Amino acid sequence: MPQSAPCQIAERVLRAEAQAVLQVIDQLDDAFDKAVALIAGAKGSLIVSGLGKSGLIGTKLSATFASTGTPSHFLHPTEAMHGDLGRIRQSDLLLLLSYSGEGEEVLTLAALAKQDGVGILSMTAKRDSHLARISDIHLCVGDVAEACPHNLAPTASTTAILALGDALAIAVSAAKDFTAEDYKKSHPGGNLGRQMLPIVDILRLHAGKNLPLISDALTVDQVLHQTATGGRRAGAVLLVNAAGALAGIFTDADLAKLLVRQGAAALARPIRDVMTPTPRRLLHTAHVRDAVQLVREYRIDEIPVVDENDRPVGLVDVQDLMALKVIEEE
Repeated sequence: MPQSAPCQIAERVLRAEAQAVLQVIDQLDDAFDKAVALIAGAKGSLIVSGLGKSGLIGTKLSATFASTGTPSHFLHPTEAMHGDLGRIRQSDLLLLLSYSGEGEEVLTLAALAKQDGVGILSMTAKRDSHLARISDIHLCVGDVAEACPHNLAPTASTTAILALGDALAIAVSAAKDFTAEDYKKSHPGGNLGRQMLPIVDILRLHAGKNLPLISDALTVDQVLHQTATGGRRAGAVLLVNAAGALAGIFTDADLAKLLVRQGAAALARPIRDVMTPTPRRLLHTAHVRDAVQLVREYRIDEIPVVDENDRPVGLVDVQDLMALKVIEEE
């Protein structure tokens, strides 16, 4: 089917921006390694600054650094000249973003910070730009053809700076051994915070308490009798072998299909013949996000949780994840 004119424009813009990011890869050198080491070892904060579109990108990058283990905030270069320069300490580092590397406001900020002995990193298009020369470490994005048809509006160039900044933030995070638990501490609220909860913290069905573990040597009928309780029951039965390890799972849906296909005679069959053997499971050290991923990828409603010896410790039901509002009912 032929593309419409807007789709053709969209394709051209996306290809231009993708190409801009790929070109940044060719510019990587040991300056990137030095920048990572400097930021990772800094005692103060990373102050990010830029003007116009670069400033907007800088605000995002500062937030990314802060959320991945590097204290950071954004400083507007103009506001810095009117009192906000006092936000910078000698222990801080200054990351300046400017595609041209010649903007007066950013250069003035760099010069003042340099006089105070503040370390300066920068991102520009050219290695010989004024800002690059005044910086302690310069990261080059190279000449970028804008996606704008007049090659004027900052589009692909800001994408290139954003991508390089993200790469820098993640590399610094790795250098600091920033873990998922660390990430959780800086994202305690909202969906992100809930996704980072340990899976054992949200278990409603606990093995040996309100979730019986049944031998896989029994028949279907025997299993049903052993799980017939007066309280609320799980939507699945966890079957274990003689060693107590998880052998399989048998769900209410499995039972319904079995009875439709084979009738009441199926109740006399060994459960191990009709259960789902070696079901997908989560280790007890997993997080809620891992359960969400399994549900979305494999369309399963019940997930066994096991210990390091593959012995069941509980069962996650998709309804529990819905109640936690980490997935939505379809």
